[in-house]
Amino acid sequence: MTRRELLIAPAAVALAAQYASAETMPGTQPLTWDGDLSERMMDGAHAFVERQIAEAPALRAKFWRRNTSSADAYGNSINANIARFQHQIGVVDPRVETHCERFGDDPDTALVADMPAYTIHQVRWPVLEGVTGEGLLLTPKRTPLASVVALADAVNSPEQLCGLALGIPASGQWARRLAENGITVVIPTTIDRTARWSGHADIQVTDQTHREWIYRQAFHMGRHIIGYEVQKVQAAVDWLTRTKPAATKIGVAGFCEGGLVAFYAAACDMRIDAALVSGYFESRQAVWSEPIYRNVWGLLREFGDAEIATMIAPRPLVLEYSRPTDITNHKGSVRTPPFQSVKSEFDRIGTLLPKGFQHRELIPSNGQPSVVAGSQPAIEAFARALGVDAKMPVSEAIPVDLRTQFNPDHRMRNQVMELESHVQLLIRKSEKLRERQFLYKVMPELADNVWTTSLRTKGQAAAKFIEGSKPYRKQFHEEVLGRFEEQLVAPNPRTRRIYDKEKWTGYEVVLDVWKEVFAWGVLLIPKDIKPGERRPVVVCQHGRRGVPQDVIEGDNSYYHDFAAKLAEQGFITFAPHNLYRGEDRYRYLSRKANGVKASMFSVIISQHQQILRWLKSLAIVDPARIAFYGLSYGGESAVRIPTIVEDYCLSICSGDFNSWTEKVAATDLNFGFMYSIEWEMPYFNMGSTFDYAEMAYLMLPRPFMVERGHNDRVSRDQWVAREYAKVRWLYTQLGLGDKTEIEYFNGGHTINGEGTFRFLHKHLNWPG
Repeated sequence: MTRRELLIAPAAVALAAQYASAETMPGTQPLTWDGDLSERMMDGAHAFVERQIAEAPALRAKFWRRNTSSADAYGNSINANIARFQHQIGVVDPRVETHCERFGDDPDTALVADMPAYTIHQVRWPVLEGVTGEGLLLTPKRTPLASVVALADAVNSPEQLCGLALGIPASGQWARRLAENGITVVIPTTIDRTARWSGHADIQVTDQTHREWIYRQAFHMGRHIIGYEVQKVQAAVDWLTRTKPAATKIGVAGFCEGGLVAFYAAACDMRIDAALVSGYFESRQAVWSEPIYRNVWGLLREFGDAEIATMIAPRPLVLEYSRPTDITNHKGSVRTPPFQSVKSEFDRIGTLLPKGFQHRELIPSNGQPSVVAGSQPAIEAFARALGVDAKMPVSEAIPVDLRTQFNPDHRMRNQVMELESHVQLLIRKSEKLRERQFLYKVMPELADNVWTTSLRTKGQAAAKFIEGSKPYRKQFHEEVLGRFEEQLVAPNPRTRRIYDKEKWTGYEVVLDVWKEVFAWGVLLIPKDIKPGERRPVVVCQHGRRGVPQDVIEGDNSYYHDFAAKLAEQGFITFAPHNLYRGEDRYRYLSRKANGVKASMFSVIISQHQQILRWLKSLAIVDPARIAFYGLSYGGESAVRIPTIVEDYCLSICSGDFNSWTEKVAATDLNFGFMYSIEWEMPYFNMGSTFDYAEMAYLMLPRPFMVERGHNDRVSRDQWVAREYAKVRWLYTQLGLGDKTEIEYFNGGHTINGEGTFRFLHKHLNWPG
């Protein structure tokens, strides 16, 4: 033994003894908290995200460079904001050439009603490949004074908006009011809130509204029910722009859900000369409490309703304070907002734009909501914004529908099915898209299969791929999972001993992450650690509804005490708590975080960064040998957390590895999330950018393993094998084939702990 070893040996022996018997770990404060720490952690995470939301409006200025010196200069200065907004709401697909088709259904003609001042026709128009808009066209019999795209709430049909069907009083039939006063009106069908076609009869018909059904699959592919409907408006504007009389203007107007679409369409499309938004405008700080299909990734970082209103400027904007349709649902509600909330947001527009730059009105201004949307004062103000100065009365002449076989349900079904088909086609094309955008962009040689001739050694190939992947790791973190910019605080570790077994001691550990957020877990320390020895660590991650103790004791049928078994084999293990417990509480956490361009994993990743920071500081830990092993949602974590947190030297994904895009968004799989309660699973645009193979690529050159039970209903062996084959192929091409494995076993959704344990021993260089 050297002189230095002789000097440190007594201290090391004393330290080992302390770890084995002390009530508190050396260098930590006592942990005195009582109660359910998972609930306490969830409360803190919600408080943290709510603070981020509250602070967002004050931070939005950094995204804007408004130049109000002229209308053209202003338009140019907000182009980048409009582009980001369009991306966030899924307005990303090229529209096809548009025409307006007046069509009939045998035995009915295209003419729906013939009134003294106008006609009504049944129409449709192409929007995207395979997607059409469909509704009604109201054409004045005199030269039109203006043109308007009118959008009803999701509870109303185009026929109700012009009086052809019951449901809206005559004073609220504002589309008919516009047509009677000389304005051309196109009324698209708004996707409704029923659930008749949300699912498939041979699998399951869900209780999701049609809007949620489309949202859930589209969101994962970087599209949105909102974006689809905005593009239907834009396609109608394409046609109106070509056919309207010269010098007349085009407007867009809508109520409630239609008001949202009208508002966003006007912000996206400068060809729209004026907008009327009824029953929608207010502070969006609580957008997370609204229906799930209003969830927009990153909205609140850059855009409140006031900021969106500035994207319409200098074009006029009329806002009507009216009662929206009341909606109560466990995934979000709509109610009439307090007038002060609307007025404060309206006044905030004036703090962002110079006085007189944009004409805007709030109607009525007395704090009492309009009894019906599209009141005469609101329509008159809107008409003036379109250059039509008239009283805009509405007659008592209610149109009569000439169609005898028309069924609005058939139209709604077609509209829903078109959008579903569009998303499902995106899913089928997504694999090649991801390859082009990541794998083959980083290394074109792989696509051409000539990489061996372009690079002298496989070592060079691996180095090139790893370096080229760095921007994709950043993209995955910031654009898919989301990242909070707040710096971690000092960990301030608190511990208490909760296990004293024959071979190991267990400590409960709490670490501060942010002011409101902490990390919590259980550290198991083998009792045979030698003086000065640094051991490898395996972070053992539970799944949905779990807590750290589940992977340690009780022989849970999913986990089989795998953290304790690894500790018995000499590994230090740490079982952290992840936030996916408490059902809709964690879903709403992710939902809240989405508004500020983050997710539940944005919190979890920072917790793991703090955990690793602390583990690496321990004298008994080898900081270069800290591995991750998780089951189920913990397996999902295994392809997300180590992908970002590079201090994890190895990762094992158990009971989760999958063809994730199809698992989340495909509608033809009975084991997919489209038919489950996990409505938080879609991550914006993830399906177009990263699946499990792409996430695993970001692990390179670190070891990566998949554990798969043949009877695990999470997926099918064929799906797992196909996705993993891509990972295996790339590791092998880059000379790293010995660093990845898959083990199949004849079992279900559980830790098997055979091949994976061998993998840990091998790559953590620990005898066993």
